[in-house]
Amino acid sequence: MLIEISTDSNINGSDTFISHIKELIQNSLGHFANRITRIEVHLSDANADKSGQDDKHCMIEARLEGRQPTAVTHAAATAEKAAKGAADKMKRSLESTVGRLRDGQ
Repeated sequence: MLIEISTDSNINGSDTFISHIKELIQNSLGHFANRITRIEVHLSDANADKSGQDDKHCMIEARLEGRQPTAVTHAAATAEKAAKGAADKMKRSLESTVGRLRDGQ
């Protein structure tokens, strides 16, 4: 499972931060690794230099083998919380999709 992470110019995309986000994604979605070919994570700050509530956004797109990509978004006060929220949403979405596939629908 390939995990690619990108940030806009307002999010500090240091190696340490990227590693932390990859670990967070791996912990949340790792049990789907045999079904996911690629995960793209995009982090952005809607207000740039201004502070604001829930102005950090995370979009996660997961590509299941043989299926159209699935995408979710989440906004939070920090980039880490936005990534965690989006990972939780993606986990629920993938559990639903994989369950339907398993049930033959």
